[in-house]
Amino acid sequence: MKMKFILPALTEAESPLWRPIKYSLFPPLGLATLAAYLDSSDEAEIVDQHVEELSLDDYPDIVAIEVYITNAKRAYKIADHYRRKSIFVILGGLHVTSLPDEASKHADAIFLGPAEESFPRFLKDYRRRAPQERYFSSQRSLIGIPPIRRDLIKRGLYLVPNSIVVTRGCPHHCEFCYKDDFFKNGRKSFYTQSVDDAISEIGRLPGRHLYFLDDHLLGHQYFATNLFREMQGMGRIFQGAATVDSILRGDLIEKAADAGLRSVFIGFESLNPDNLKQTNKKQNINRDYDRAINRLHELGIMINGSFVFGLDSDDSEVFKRTVDWAVKMGITTATFHIATPYPGTEFYHKMQLEQRLLTNDWDCYDTRQVVFQPVGMTAAELKEGYDSAYWDFYSWSAIARSSLFHGSLKHQLKHFFYTSGWKKFEPLWNMIIQMKKLNQTTPFLEAILSKVSRLEDGFQTKTLGKGGSELSPSHADS
Repeated sequence: MKMKFILPALTEAESPLWRPIKYSLFPPLGLATLAAYLDSSDEAEIVDQHVEELSLDDYPDIVAIEVYITNAKRAYKIADHYRRKSIFVILGGLHVTSLPDEASKHADAIFLGPAEESFPRFLKDYRRRAPQERYFSSQRSLIGIPPIRRDLIKRGLYLVPNSIVVTRGCPHHCEFCYKDDFFKNGRKSFYTQSVDDAISEIGRLPGRHLYFLDDHLLGHQYFATNLFREMQGMGRIFQGAATVDSILRGDLIEKAADAGLRSVFIGFESLNPDNLKQTNKKQNINRDYDRAINRLHELGIMINGSFVFGLDSDDSEVFKRTVDWAVKMGITTATFHIATPYPGTEFYHKMQLEQRLLTNDWDCYDTRQVVFQPVGMTAAELKEGYDSAYWDFYSWSAIARSSLFHGSLKHQLKHFFYTSGWKKFEPLWNMIIQMKKLNQTTPFLEAILSKVSRLEDGFQTKTLGKGGSELSPSHADS
């Protein structure tokens, strides 16, 4: 049997704001995971349309397509093309789970939620010529899953081919989160691999750098503690995601730093507590953002902060207020989003009930366009403010000011080069991508991620109380 796995390019690929480096970061691990369930005698290929051309002239036995909201139209078009050639098409992913009736019109079978248990069932059904139209898995487990088919990943096309996922889901349930709907109705909405399997997968990856794509790497304290203990001494440096709450609680973040954590993605989302309550972002409520940031900087961990604009307690001043705070606190990179009510989320149901949705054109649901009517500003003000936030945060003056937050020249330079390299050298990145030499920049990334902490620089943080801190020189024996 021959199976073709496709990740269609997102709509943003045709936008004038298209940033090839952003979509050349990680290979499609979900598809490579499913490919591991095929028999050794089966043929398989993975095509990621973000980094390579997609040929539609072939005749595989099965085409499997991963569908996100802003690649849905393209995914359906590809699916319809293959179905017209009498090729069996299956669709899965976040958007399929949110809108199964829509997706089923373009597929012979659809998959709802994670597919580690349902995909092997489908393969058995297909081989005996009795496939079902819908597959859903309520039994959630990563124990004993086969190793990812990394031989199908074209490593040279990605900046971070050493991406890895060791957990599924998230223990929190934010109202605007697209993935919450993906994992609902199962016996578990957050579950992990065994530590031994995770360490074995890490051992398969060459080089030093890793990127954990987990929604919340620190979400299961027992698992994370044991994982970081086993990773100590492996000489790895890695990046991942965590919550403010998990950074402030206990010493798990110190264990992560000792194991090699050098950069963390944090969903701050809003500086306004009312917005956090509105969106059920409980893990951020009454949490001291400043103290969490200082703790990370002391450990030499860079921060990619995520912020959402347009929630009901926002006004037209939220953009400047957020950017000024992020620059002042020395956040290395920032990801800004216009609040987007994805179908299947509580946020979407609320906007639908209040008749505030402006469009159901899924191409517009890219967090860069306004698709609902905000309360504290006009839609035009929201869009203009969002654009200005990116422009202001990544201006040369802001990058320089934010770099000076750190204690030593070495730490300042690290911040400056990482931040400017992410946004200010797009032509250079594009040239490297066109030359298919992206993976050769990994040593530079590893060098930037080398450990530099305030304590090693001779600085320490003195906490003044909630919401404030100051830096002062420490004594040599501190």
